[in-house]
Amino acid sequence: MTTESTGKNGDLKSRVQDLIDTMINPAVAGHGGYVELIDVQENRVYLQMGGGCQGCGAADVTLKAGIERLLKEEIPEIAEVLDTTDHAAGSNPYYTPGKA
Repeated sequence: MTTESTGKNGDLKSRVQDLIDTMINPAVAGHGGYVELIDVQENRVYLQMGGGCQGCGAADVTLKAGIERLLKEEIPEIAEVLDTTDHAAGSNPYYTPGKA
């Protein structure tokens, strides 16, 4: 049985996934990257970046100035967007760290 809280998180998760699919991934695809939704817990969104975004020197800027800003504008109840990516494992970053 689903609780009301789980139901709200489920709806929030589907809204976040829709924005990732329709707005975020098409934008970062130009740099060979993609964003994957890992989880939504309460009002926090956990993402993982891959492709050209994983290990990119500009990943934090992309996350905070692009992805988090867009998600908060479109879904005001989101309080925080957190990056769970292991950026050290990135094998083909769009910008190498230190050169962004």
